[in-house]
Amino acid sequence: MECISIFDMLKIGVGPSSSHTLGPWRAAERWIKELEKSDSLSDVTAVKVQMYGSLSLTGKGHATDYAVILGLLATDPEYIPIDTIHELVANVTQKKKLHLGGKLEINFDPKTDIVFNRKFLPYHANGLKFEAKLKSGKKKSKKYYSIGGGFVVVEERRNAKKKVEAFKTFPFPIQKGNELLHFCEKEKKSISEIILENERSLRTDEEINLQLRRVWDTMLECMYTGCHTEGKLPGGLHVKRRAFEMHKNLIGSVPYNNPNEWLNAIRQTEVKFRQILQWVSCFALSVNEVNASLGRVVTAPTNGSAGVIPAVLMYYLVIENHAGNFEHIKQFLLVAGEIGSIFKKGATISAAMGGCQAEIGVSSAMAAGALTELLGGSPEQVLMAAEIAMEHHLGLTCDPIGGLVQIPCIERNSMGAIKAINAAELALGSDPKEAKVPLDKVVQTMWETAKDMNSKYKETSEGGLAVGVFLSDC
Repeated sequence: MECISIFDMLKIGVGPSSSHTLGPWRAAERWIKELEKSDSLSDVTAVKVQMYGSLSLTGKGHATDYAVILGLLATDPEYIPIDTIHELVANVTQKKKLHLGGKLEINFDPKTDIVFNRKFLPYHANGLKFEAKLKSGKKKSKKYYSIGGGFVVVEERRNAKKKVEAFKTFPFPIQKGNELLHFCEKEKKSISEIILENERSLRTDEEINLQLRRVWDTMLECMYTGCHTEGKLPGGLHVKRRAFEMHKNLIGSVPYNNPNEWLNAIRQTEVKFRQILQWVSCFALSVNEVNASLGRVVTAPTNGSAGVIPAVLMYYLVIENHAGNFEHIKQFLLVAGEIGSIFKKGATISAAMGGCQAEIGVSSAMAAGALTELLGGSPEQVLMAAEIAMEHHLGLTCDPIGGLVQIPCIERNSMGAIKAINAAELALGSDPKEAKVPLDKVVQTMWETAKDMNSKYKETSEGGLAVGVFLSDC
C-alpha cells in the first residue's frame, strides 16, 4: 500500500523509453547523490556500469547507454535542452572523459565501462549496477531496478516505509478500483474530485495546477513538434515519420505560430467524419515519433505509450468540446493518473515484466476512463471504460524490432487511443450494474497473464516481430 501521486504516473522526461532511458538516467542521478552523501565522490577514480536482463538485451536500441552517461553528468531529463544530448554524449565518447556529477573529471570509455550483460537479476528484469573505484583501492557499488514508468527502486526498498506512511495520510487511501468507487459513493464526488483531495495532502492547489499545466504544455508541444518534423527516425530501421504528412493533409492552410495557436487552428478546421480517426492517429503518432528520436515526452504511464493520453485528450478538445479549457484538462489528467496507479499497484506498468499490455493496455485504460468522466459518465462507467480498454489488450506482447521503440510501438499508440475512445463510448451506453467484469478483476487477470507470458515476449526482442522480421528487410 504505497503512496502514488498522479505526478508519479505522469512524469516529464526524455524518450525513447521510461524503463530503459528515464529510469537508468534517474538511477545514475541517485547514485551520484549517494556518493556525495557518503563524501566519496571526490575519491572516485573510475566508474563502471553493468546492465542486466532487458536493459542489456534492448538497451542500445533504447538509448540506455546515453541515459546512463547523461545521468552521470548530472543533467536533468526534465529540463535538459534536447538539442544538446548528442553533443554531450559524443564529447564523452570521443574524449573518453566524464565530468562525474558535474564536479569531477575521470577517465571513462563508454565502449568498455558500460557493460551489456545478457544475465537477468532475480529481483526484476530491468537491473543495473554502478561501481566506483576509489583512491584507496576500495570499491563502492549499488544495484538499481528500473521497474517501469521511470520508477527506480533498490532491492531493500528503504523508502517503501515512507510511501506506506504517506499513503495513510491520504484522505482517501485507494489501492483498488472498488475502494475508489466506495469513496465516490460515500462522498458523492466524482473520481477527479476524490483524487484532487488526495493530491492536496501532498502539495498546494497552486503547485498542483502549475505541474498539471507543465504536463499538458509538454504534451501539446510534443504533438506540435511531431506534426512539424519530417524525415526518418534515428536507429537504423529508416522508419519514415508519418505525422508530418498526415497533419499537412488534415490542417490545410489555417495560419498559426505556436502550439496553443495550433490547437485553436485545429478547432476551427472543419473535420469530416472519416477524418476523426485520422486526427487521433496523427496526434498519437506525432508523440511517439518525438519519443523515438530522444525528444521530451510525458510518461503516460510510460514513454513507449506516451501518445495515447495526449491523443485522446486532444480528441476531446478538438472534436467533442471546442470550449474545453484547463479545468477539463486537469480533470482528465487526475482521472487518468489514478487509473494508472491502480494498475501499477495491482499489476505492472513495465513491458519487461508484463509485455505491451502493461504499457499500451494501461495507457488505453487510463485514457478511456478519463474521457468517460469528461463526457459525463458516472464513476462506475469510468472504471467500466478502463476495464473494457484493458480487456482488449490482454496478452499484448512487447516485441520491438531491433530493440527500438518504433515498430510496432509507434502504431500501437494510435490503436490504443482509438480503442480508448471506443471503450468510453461503450461504457457511456451501458449500465454498469450489468457489467460482468469489474476493473479489479481485469487488473488481476493482467498480472496473471504477465506472469504466465514467456520472457521472450517481454521487451527482450527475442520473440514475435522482433525475430519474425529481418532487419535487412527494413
